Amino acid sequence: MPALSRTRGGIGATRAGVLETTFKEETETDLFGEQVVLCGGVTSLIRNGFETLVEAGYQPELAYFEVMHELKLIVDLMYRGGMNFMRFSVSDTAEYGDYVSGPRIIDARVRAEMKKVLGEIQDGSFAARWIAENEAGLPEFKKMREAGRDHQVEQVGARLRKAMPFLNPRGSRRRAAASGGRVVQGEPRRVGMSENVPGYVPSRV
Repeated sequence: MPALSRTRGGIGATRAGVLETTFKEETETDLFGEQVVLCGGVTSLIRNGFETLVEAGYQPELAYFEVMHELKLIVDLMYRGGMNFMRFSVSDTAEYGDYVSGPRIIDARVRAEMKKVLGEIQDGSFAARWIAENEAGLPEFKKMREAGRDHQVEQVGARLRKAMPFLNPRGSRRRAAASGGRVVQGEPRRVGMSENVPGYVPSRV
């Protein structure tokens, strides 16, 4: 599409570089990344790590700092220089723990589940489930959202972030509404966009 290419160049969108792709590839990889790593994977890992420490008798506040608060440090290091830079920047003890314990947590069974999730995205199963959920009024979605908001790691985190104003701590619409209608923060903008295209059902090619 020459017109689109000229538009991209005209507004400076190509200065940093351009990745040639297809709507199908971008959509399927976007959904996979959100579900398996960026949103679903990370939040499940944090929640289970937090619960493991608390159930073992450790303070919830310390558990929060160790499995959630410090995550930004690690992500920022990888953002700047990849996994190798992150490992270079942390202690040798942390790096060794990465090598010997990481593969025990994300093992072959987890990898197999990742492939199943990808298959459900490719064959349209996920899209069909999400469309049906919307048509039914989002009952499962609302239930899961509420459970996530009420989890102990969120309660502890909200309390700790209040003591750290330099973080510019944020709340949610529901929490703000419950405290007199003052909105601390609106719903964040979605990172992905392909899943919001009405009626789109990815298919395996």
